[in-house]
Amino acid sequence: VKGEKKQETEEKGETYHRIERTYGSFHRSFRIPDAIQADKVDATYKDGILKLAIPKAEENAVKKIKIKK
Repeated sequence: VKGEKKQETEEKGETYHRIERTYGSFHRSFRIPDAIQADKVDATYKDGILKLAIPKAEENAVKKIKIKK
């Protein structure tokens, strides 16, 4: 994930007026396990928040094997 952060603060007093602006780029990376359902990943971005819903892959069913004597 990468983006740019922009922030502005303003303060007014009787004898002064101060404005600060902060800008900067950022990046963030993280590892996702292999056992996911990639075709069902859902991503939303709202109010500056990125939300990822990553469903786990279904576990392999237990398989019974008969042993012959």
